[in-house]
Amino acid sequence: MFLIVGLGNPGKSYINNRHNVGYKVIDTLSDLYHSSVFSKKFKSEFLKLEVNKNIIFLQKPTTYMNNSGLAVKEIKDFYNIPLSKIYVIHDEIDLDQGRIKVKVGGGHNGHNGLKSIDQFIGKDYNRIRVGISRPSKLYENKIEENISGWVLSDFTSNDKISWLNATLKKLSNEINLLITNETEKLNFN
Repeated sequence: MFLIVGLGNPGKSYINNRHNVGYKVIDTLSDLYHSSVFSKKFKSEFLKLEVNKNIIFLQKPTTYMNNSGLAVKEIKDFYNIPLSKIYVIHDEIDLDQGRIKVKVGGGHNGHNGLKSIDQFIGKDYNRIRVGISRPSKLYENKIEENISGWVLSDFTSNDKISWLNATLKKLSNEINLLITNETEKLNFN
């Protein structure tokens, strides 16, 4: 049994925000498994799959980013899912665009979604960090870095072509290997 959580904010105005890259991965996974009908359950959009005899829960918390922990705790407690089987996918400003890193536990680095999850279930879950870079790294002429404005801004058409679509596909395929117990083939980095 696995819980794969994609962090983001609900609503049409947020759908293409950098902060919603976790939601985008969950949507890509649901397409991969031809299951796009989400239920409204556990304060989230929720999908239950069976893949190679593994039960997989895909979750997009609808509590808004800052309260993601409420939704994650609810499903974790209901199904008694161990932290080692929980994977949270989120945007990471301190990684270059399209770069993927996985780690267990650690700090939240100012990410309010992670901060909320840490508060409700602890820190020892798996984090799949998807790089969106810092605005100052991409735009040298920016005098002041506006992180919240950056993460809540939309991906550009160039982002989608140059790295986002490929990253979503790669990450979904890697998560598929995780789910099907082919961990020896994993190559997130």
